[in-house]
Amino acid sequence: MTSTPISSIPNIRVYPRSIHSGNLIPADNEGAPAVPVTCFLAQNEAGEHILGVRSDSGAPLPFTEPLFVSGEDQFFAANEENAAILRRIFPWLNPAPLEPAGMPSFGFGDRLGLATPGHIQALRAAGSSPVIAPVFAQQSVRENTRTGRTPQQVLDEAMWGVFQEGWHSPWGADADHLKQLSDLEPFVKAGYSFYTVDPGEHVDPAADSDTPEILREKIAAQPWSDIDIQPISADELASSFQRFCSSAKLECDPQMLKTAALRAMAKYGRAVLHITKMYRALQDLKPDGFDFEASVDETDSPTTVFEHFYIASELRRLGVRFTSLAPRLTGRFEKGVDYIGDLQALEAELQQHVAVMIAVGGYKLSLHSGSDKFSLYPLFARRAGTSVHVKTAGTSYLEALRVTASYDPDLFREILALARRRYAVDRQSYHVSALEERLPEPEGLADDALPGLLDDFHVRQALHVTFGSALAQYGAALKDLLRARPEAYEQVLLAHFKRHLDPLLDL
Repeated sequence: MTSTPISSIPNIRVYPRSIHSGNLIPADNEGAPAVPVTCFLAQNEAGEHILGVRSDSGAPLPFTEPLFVSGEDQFFAANEENAAILRRIFPWLNPAPLEPAGMPSFGFGDRLGLATPGHIQALRAAGSSPVIAPVFAQQSVRENTRTGRTPQQVLDEAMWGVFQEGWHSPWGADADHLKQLSDLEPFVKAGYSFYTVDPGEHVDPAADSDTPEILREKIAAQPWSDIDIQPISADELASSFQRFCSSAKLECDPQMLKTAALRAMAKYGRAVLHITKMYRALQDLKPDGFDFEASVDETDSPTTVFEHFYIASELRRLGVRFTSLAPRLTGRFEKGVDYIGDLQALEAELQQHVAVMIAVGGYKLSLHSGSDKFSLYPLFARRAGTSVHVKTAGTSYLEALRVTASYDPDLFREILALARRRYAVDRQSYHVSALEERLPEPEGLADDALPGLLDDFHVRQALHVTFGSALAQYGAALKDLLRARPEAYEQVLLAHFKRHLDPLLDL
């Protein structure tokens, strides 16, 4: 390669960690020689990311039409087609199953597609290289609908951040809260490595109070023939749980176990069946392997230890290889704020859930709505050790609004005013308790008071759940601001996520 410094290109900001040399093997000509290339990510004067490529071979490059040429370097759009080519050159840009025992994992949701560099900087600042397995692309179908993004866009935007920061360690991409078989294919096609199934629509909460006769009728009506395996019997489940209690030194009433087994089977049997069908479909669509999570956290009542035992042990019996499971824990796991509830009671409950995890084996406890649960991270680290997966979602968006409040107060005021108008409607699909009457009138606030509103319980939750409405109206302006102030966004993310990550490393 020639020796002209890439960093000397005028009017272009090159990210030095992104500069890598590799071999480009033409996809449509297996016999063609590999083309040595040096690739790097840059930012143009408009704040847009562009892909720089340098090659001495003179061979044509398969990237899309160059935007422009500067000396020895050709510059291309940072688009889907070029992202796919880049992943062929540098395999570390592809998400991969994480799974490793003895390592906690952490999901970084990113609703704007600009947060991954800050997430990586927080991991590095926390000393994780890698001590925590990261999931940089993580979005649900619901989130993509509200942000107007596709699974491929979410993954590609995370990949450009990985490339920018030169993160070579394995990283994951989570297709979160998948509810039906038709949800799977777009994420598989995009190359996701982690699939979270939410069977909440198949959970029967009425089983908590049904009579034993009705419970038996409900169990008999479950379509186990769909998977060609018979369900476990209530007697066998009760005996298995009693043996678990004895080995784990947990108290249980043998007289109540048969009824508890019937309730667990009636309540979660269809959910277990649905999870199994989703897993089998994924095996057909993605035979090269994947991380898989079962999530029952979005239910009306907490998951009992018996229910956790039933779900985990039955999935194991059915051949479902899951890497994490998210129970619904006691207390309130609301969006964008710390845990609300009795920490001492939660720790006692968590200790029993950890005992189930250890007894069944081979998976982690997953903490959903994990954003800003600062009081819980030490507790989870103390009880679950490294066998914990944390998911965050909207907190990176909220920290983007903190930057907005500092650098464009008028834009922030408009977003806050929209949140006041939309909160009553947009909150319907979330567990939140912020009060509409506690949201301040933005016009009467001084500029220097605005960033601090991101620490207010009511404002933070309202801004969190109205993200879809805000992005529909102000998304372009918000992204333009963050692209113009990337260091500011990276710094607030570094500080914010280091608070999340440090307790998980203090084991």
